[in-house]
Amino acid sequence: MPHQKKIALVAHDAKKDLIVDWASANRDALSHHHIYATGTTGGRLMEGAGLAVERLLSGPLGGDAQLGAMIAEERLDALIFFIDPLSALPHDVDVKSLLRLAILYDTPLAINKSSADAVLCALKNDTD
Repeated sequence: MPHQKKIALVAHDAKKDLIVDWASANRDALSHHHIYATGTTGGRLMEGAGLAVERLLSGPLGGDAQLGAMIAEERLDALIFFIDPLSALPHDVDVKSLLRLAILYDTPLAINKSSADAVLCALKNDTD
């Protein structure tokens, strides 16, 4: 059996429908991995995509920090974060910190559908 990867799925409010659609289309591939998600995104993924998700706190309430700690402790294999580039966010500092840690620790990072497809494909090839 292939090694199960630990993947975090996160989306800004305006991108939650998109990440649910993406996860639904990739449900078979994602179901072989341990999925983490921040609060609302996790609930939407469980309901809309039928995935088993370990839900963390909402991003602004500490979920971004939880994921950052997982990255720093090398307990996360990939971060898929559908970012809304057109919305000002009150917790922008938390988002920047999470992205900085993913870059610093060389964690595969996807910020839109195309890069999420590439990361998922790379993870599949890594487990074969």
